[in-house]
Amino acid sequence: MFKTLVYGGLASLLAAPVLAASLTVYKSPTCGCCEDWISHMQESGFEVKAIDRDNMMPIKQRAGVKPELASCHTALIDGYVIEGHVPAADVRQLLEQRPAVRGLTIPGMPQSAPGMDIPGTPYEVLSFDQAGNTEVFSRYPG
Repeated sequence: MFKTLVYGGLASLLAAPVLAASLTVYKSPTCGCCEDWISHMQESGFEVKAIDRDNMMPIKQRAGVKPELASCHTALIDGYVIEGHVPAADVRQLLEQRPAVRGLTIPGMPQSAPGMDIPGTPYEVLSFDQAGNTEVFSRYPG
């Protein structure tokens, strides 16, 4: 019985990925959808530190987010940029696979993305590099 409990407990610990890095989110102090996305990330196991900024442009510029890739909030985690309402599963996949990209983005604010939560709008999560080149990282039907 004791072995079953110990091995079962170890198996459950090993099955869930450990997120060593915390997520720092820069957002407008008045943005409710940013707060909802932060809740989505916390519910998915991420430790989140939120920092309110009245002017997000300098944050986005320092992070290498071009205007056409921008959304409402910008997050940093373990050397990557997460721009906008990117699902937690994609952030986790990014951290596990460690591709040679600058980060992930969902340009604009698709209504079906986490934190917006109004079904019906398909959207794509894009990876982007230092030059702003993009590739589809994942697709969601909305």
